[in-house]
Parts: sequence; structure tokens; C-alpha cells
Amino acid sequence: MSAKNRTFAADLAGAIEAPADPPARPSRLGMGVLAGRSTRLAELATGSLVNRATELVDPARCRMWHGHNRDYAGLSEERCRDLIDSLKAQGKQEVPALVRRIRDDPDFDFEVISGARRHWSVSWLRSHNYPDFRFLVEIRELTDEEAFRLSDIENRAREDISDFERARDYLRALDAYYGGKQQDMAERINVSTSWLSRYLDLARLPAEVTGAFASPHDLGIKHVTQIKPLLKPEDRRDRVLAEGHRIAEARKRGDDVARAPADVVRMLAAAAEAPKKTGSPKRTGKADATVRTAGGAEVLRLDGRGRTGVTLTLLPKAGATRADAERALGEILDRFWPTS
Repeated sequence: MSAKNRTFAADLAGAIEAPADPPARPSRLGMGVLAGRSTRLAELATGSLVNRATELVDPARCRMWHGHNRDYAGLSEERCRDLIDSLKAQGKQEVPALVRRIRDDPDFDFEVISGARRHWSVSWLRSHNYPDFRFLVEIRELTDEEAFRLSDIENRAREDISDFERARDYLRALDAYYGGKQQDMAERINVSTSWLSRYLDLARLPAEVTGAFASPHDLGIKHVTQIKPLLKPEDRRDRVLAEGHRIAEARKRGDDVARAPADVVRMLAAAAEAPKKTGSPKRTGKADATVRTAGGAEVLRLDGRGRTGVTLTLLPKAGATRADAERALGEILDRFWPTS
């Protein structure tokens, strides 16, 4: 054995055995290639260094994992603007995406487990005057359940992933990996069952409810705690679903503007109550006379009637349409300002 190889073997054995007395500072001669290799092998042997394979690849050779929790189709330049600007400023991608190698698809080499925004942003830059950008990936060997947990851990603290995306991913994983057993899933991902229940409730909201919002990504955990009680008993549920459908259809026709999530929740809550008789408010100066649509949405309120006039409050954010308001105003005019 050569002198260099004897030195390498001795250094490796000494590092693994971890002597009580620290070794003397190596001489300059001992810091050669073999000494560097021995140090790295010792770190790997003791677990202080984890060797991860990273590569710079063409993002076009990467596909999204079917269980990815990001709504990739919902990504846009606007949603990724902060990341795009950061990549341009740095001139490269600093944090690798997590991928696993695939061998059953001739069009792709890797499957993205976590890092959809990074993939989308690098792809966007390559098609917008930055063709030299490459996608930095860290390659792992993972089962589907391990991939789910790893992706969840990385994304749980991120603010750029919506509650709705996370909720939908949890509901899918519940049956796919944990046999529908919520307790087992909560223990596996290290959360409380009540915390997990709120996300599952969000994912289970009917399409008529989620469709009432300008984007399902506007829905948060705080909203599901307000909406869930509106869906029981059956008659309340039916009114809420009908109102959600009406809101969505009005927005599609352009009859209604996109409303803030809190406004939509209020409209659904108003519709949940049993509808009151539609008609002109009674003649009173008290602020308790409200005109509603047949579905229960408030249109306007009669605040008072004096000797010189009538005081009204229009309620444009309570769920009624402009046509509803025009009909209600017509009733008020007929009541208090009849034609001659």
C-alpha cells in the first residue's frame, strides 16, 4: 500500500472511531485530494453530511406529479411575479425543486414533487428572453406517500399556496394513502385531527358554494367555519346552493362584479334563512322594514318616513341584482309617490 493510501485509510478509520482527543491540525501536505475524500467519507459515515444529487435540467423534461398539491393550471405571471423577479435578480435558481426520476415516459426525465412555482417561473423566463435559465432540481427516491408528506412539509408554511389547494390535496391523500382513516393521517403528518378536519371540510364544500367565489383560492379555513353550519338542515342547504349558483351565473353573464369573500359569505348566510314575504314595506318610521328577493337576499331598507319624505338605504352588496333593486324601487314609488 502506498504512503498516500495508508494515510487515507488511517484518516478514515480515525474519523469513524471518533477518538477522544482531537487530531492535530493537518499539515498542508495532508490537505490533498485523498485527505479531502477521507473527510467527506467520514462526514457521510457519521451522518453529519447528507449527500443529495442536484442537477440543472431543462424544465420541459419535467412533468408535474399527479399528486402535486399546487394548482399548476392556476399559476400565472401575476401569481409568480415575486419569484420571477427574484430569479432575474439572482441570475439563477437558488433553491432546488424536489423531483424523482422517471423511466416510463420518453417525453420526460423527472417528476416534480415540490416546486411547481419554480418550474413555472423558469419555464416562463426561458420563453421570455432568458433561454439560458435552467431548472435546479434535487433528485430523491420516494414512494407516493413519502412524496406527499415531503411536499406537504415544504409547502405548509408557504403563504403562496392557498388553503383550498392544500385542502384538496389532503382529501385526495386521505383515501389514497391512509385508507380514509383521518386519525392515521393526522398522526402521520403530525397535526391534530381537528386541524385536519377543517381542511377536509373545506375540500368537501359543494361546487355550488365554491363557484360563488371569484376564485376557489379565495376560500380560506376561516370561511369554512362560517359556511358549514349553513348547509344543515336540508332546506337551508338547498337555499344556499341555489344562491351560490345564482351568484356564479350572474358573474358569468357580467351582471355582477367580483365580490370580496366576506361579501359572498354574507350573501350565502342571508339566503340560508327562510324567505320572508316579498312586497312593499309597511308604512312605519321604524328601521325594520326590508324588501327582499324571493330567495331572501336583501334589496333595500325603509329607514323612515317623515312629513317631507321617505328615507331608504340601498343594499347593493347583500346579494340582490340591479334588476331586483329596480323592481323594489318601483314598489316604493307606487306606494309613496303614486301616479296622478
